[in-house]
Amino acid sequence: MLAETDRSPLLSVRNLRVEVRPGGVRVVDGLDFDLRAGDMLALVGESGSGKTMAARAVLNLLPPPLVIAPESAIEFEGRDLTRLEPSVLRQIRGARIGMVFQEPMVSLNPSMTIGEQMAEGLRLHRSLPAAEIRDRSLAMLERIRIQNPGKCLAAYPHEFSGGMRQRIMLASVMLLKPKLLIADEPTTALDTLVQRDVLDLMVELTQENGTAVLLISHDLGMVSHYVRDVVVMRQGEAVEQGRSADVLSAPRHEYTRKLVDALPRRGGAGTRGNDEDEPLVEVQDVVIDYPGRARLFGRAEAKRAVHGVDLTVKRGETLALVGASGSGKTTLGRAIMGLVRPSSGSIAFRGQPVALGSGPVAREQRRNMQIIFQDPYSSLDPRQRIEQIVGEPLKLDPNMGREARKARVAEVFAEVGLPAEFMRRLPHQLSGGQRQRVAIARAIVRRPAFVVADEPVSALDMTVQKQILLLIRSLQERYGFACLFVSHDLGAVEQVADRVAVMQDGRIVEIGARDDIFDRPRHEYTRTLLDAAMLLDRRFAGAGDRKKEAANA
Repeated sequence: MLAETDRSPLLSVRNLRVEVRPGGVRVVDGLDFDLRAGDMLALVGESGSGKTMAARAVLNLLPPPLVIAPESAIEFEGRDLTRLEPSVLRQIRGARIGMVFQEPMVSLNPSMTIGEQMAEGLRLHRSLPAAEIRDRSLAMLERIRIQNPGKCLAAYPHEFSGGMRQRIMLASVMLLKPKLLIADEPTTALDTLVQRDVLDLMVELTQENGTAVLLISHDLGMVSHYVRDVVVMRQGEAVEQGRSADVLSAPRHEYTRKLVDALPRRGGAGTRGNDEDEPLVEVQDVVIDYPGRARLFGRAEAKRAVHGVDLTVKRGETLALVGASGSGKTTLGRAIMGLVRPSSGSIAFRGQPVALGSGPVAREQRRNMQIIFQDPYSSLDPRQRIEQIVGEPLKLDPNMGREARKARVAEVFAEVGLPAEFMRRLPHQLSGGQRQRVAIARAIVRRPAFVVADEPVSALDMTVQKQILLLIRSLQERYGFACLFVSHDLGAVEQVADRVAVMQDGRIVEIGARDDIFDRPRHEYTRTLLDAAMLLDRRFAGAGDRKKEAANA
């Protein structure tokens, strides 16, 4: 086996510059790195740092008007990809270099079956009969532990969860056994257990085929567990690079230190809420069933999402509701808000049953109960100005005139850190973090007593996530509202929660003080969640351990 110094790079990027039209603004400026066969390298940084555009430049998949500057060089297997004819580059895409995109629901064709999409690459790059293509597709689906592979081939993307779609996307790419895999944020917004499964699967498949991996991510915890080498990008430039254990445990550049410092750490929460207080919200033996799909004759069997849950939220405290996707935590949060009708059991707010519909009791309760949705872009009206969105809840207050509403909106803008000039903007003109601030402003503008925060930081990069979590905590300390913090991100939960309730398959399996749950978990499922959480270990004894474990399995 050759020494590492004797191994020539599989991919060598030199002086990469990506510009907005020739000679325009540079989104990637002078990037250099090498990636050897079988190795894994991560490009990390905040949103807008240029890491995705750098990765897309390798395959010349840049959105117009972005172009690669002529002085750039991207050598793959000894050939400069920037100098190849489009027809030659098409032969390399998929066959030699595969790419897993950030959002599989967008990159998978909703009008084609999974089987058709998996077969497409083999038809284009391999001369194989249809029967062999089907056999290879079935074998790959079995390899990634898909139940009933034959049924999967005939299904459509919308019939699968986010984690399963990402598995299928990875399987489709790895069918061709590429020498280089580009993975662009492959686990964003996936829950902790699914994230670990997808990454372990990716490592297993690439190890089997000797595939090099170029990983794009903002999750430093995940990078520290899986990746040996890292390049830190800021505003299109590489500010620091080296072994992940060295860069993340002892960062030299100020920007890298900023990223590491932004990672969630256990906060000063854990003491709010008094056991002697009357519960603000009380859930007793709640069961929630979803009716089965309509069929030609009757309906399919109903699905039980929540099984007899008991829960209380004290005044001023933050109760975190954690669990994997599909555990029922969002359904329970919506039921508390009166947005989902329980099949049985009771939910009370301030000692009164939560009212459904639009009657006077329901309206009064909803003035004091607000929700921050997971995806602010979907929950904000794209036709309304930000000022209108934030101020709309105030229209229901008969005691507030127009000037009082404008003053309250301006006050809330300042509280959530949004400039006054943003009032006239539309949602699409804001970044993800800014849109989340708008969603928080809308939730607190009426000074509610209770807020449900449904995955409020799931798709944000680390620095923005830290800002949002600190904002929620500071607003809670100022106004004293209670918060049900629904999340699969245990790092965020550890930072903000007073108590934690662990939910599995619609049941609360463990509940207690935050420190007890994190330091002394009693239930096996809680221990599984904590083991799967890729929190940054400052000792870095385990950097890259996941890859080693998968290789030795």
